[in-house]
Amino acid sequence: MRDLGVGFTYLLKGQRWVARHGKQYGFGLVPGLITLVLYAAALVALAVWGEDFVGWSTPFADDWASPWRGLFRGFLVAVLFALGLLLAVLTFTAVTLLIGQPFYESLSEKVDRDVSPDGTAPESGLPLWRELWISGRDSLRILCRALLWAVLLFALGFIPVVGQTVVPVIGFFVTGFFLTQELASVALQRRGVDLRARLALLRSRKALIWGFGTPLGLAFLVPVVAVFLMPGAVAGATLLARELLGEEIAEGDGAGTPKEENATS
Repeated sequence: MRDLGVGFTYLLKGQRWVARHGKQYGFGLVPGLITLVLYAAALVALAVWGEDFVGWSTPFADDWASPWRGLFRGFLVAVLFALGLLLAVLTFTAVTLLIGQPFYESLSEKVDRDVSPDGTAPESGLPLWRELWISGRDSLRILCRALLWAVLLFALGFIPVVGQTVVPVIGFFVTGFFLTQELASVALQRRGVDLRARLALLRSRKALIWGFGTPLGLAFLVPVVAVFLMPGAVAGATLLARELLGEEIAEGDGAGTPKEENATS
């Protein structure tokens, strides 16, 4: 149970770190804003042309009598938009991290330097194109795992009582785990930790991961909120990665006064 509190503390420390480093916070907002605009445009297009698409894809309903044709196609339009919205929520973090790889890599390095006792940060030594390839490949693999869980939980949702109580709670914890994995991958990939090792590392302290990712996942259900929390989430996940790897976190740094300010005071 203690790890649940520790995980949540790292989530708060990450938000506090970017609040005290305004330039880094503004820098980290850019990828989320880009992703939000792209997703909003896609959802608007789906709302505008969704009815035409459903009509084109269901020619067999053209001869149905009113009101059944309208009800059937209206239901399909609603389902199509709901699926698009769900897909946007599930993929928002992964796409934002992929678009913002250089931004978040820089932010994560600065967090590492700020909290490291010797002021250094691990470096991958890989070219940007290679880092983007690894990040995209791993994000796709994680998304496939998350979708399998989503299908399973959707099916379990039809179980009376349990499906409406226990299953949604499990779903939030599963979302929190995969969300944390995506965010921590920025710092762990830079340290040369591959996907299989990352998953094993996170599974070794599930309560810590849930304490960080589950409340964040609840907040991330609203993509607009996710944009503003993303920089702090990356910062907090960097601190979490150090905890998982047993790396020392200098007292008073990261969540406290920036070192640059300490040096001049």
